[in-house]
Amino acid sequence: MTAKATTSATFEQDVLQAEGPVLVDFWAEWCGPCRMVSPVLDQIQSEHPDKITILKLNVDENPDLAMKYQITSIPAMKVFNKGAVETTIIGAKPKFALEKDLAAYIG
Repeated sequence: MTAKATTSATFEQDVLQAEGPVLVDFWAEWCGPCRMVSPVLDQIQSEHPDKITILKLNVDENPDLAMKYQITSIPAMKVFNKGAVETTIIGAKPKFALEKDLAAYIG
């Protein structure tokens, strides 16, 4: 199960109005660490589909949202709950470290 994409056009509905926690992976095609963390997020999504939704947002294609959420380095992941940012994770991490960061949601 792969993480779906969200864009400026769908962000409000996909993320801010979502039921339950949504992790948004802010990434770009040219970012090596982003490509490393992507399959890990896909694994977490497929192991916990009922607990958290994972979406990808390309910062090059959606610079307005990257600016709004103050994304200065990628990969950056933000967990939204009820429309607000609850958790921010910066940088590529191995699966166990990401699961630890997300324990409040997937534990």
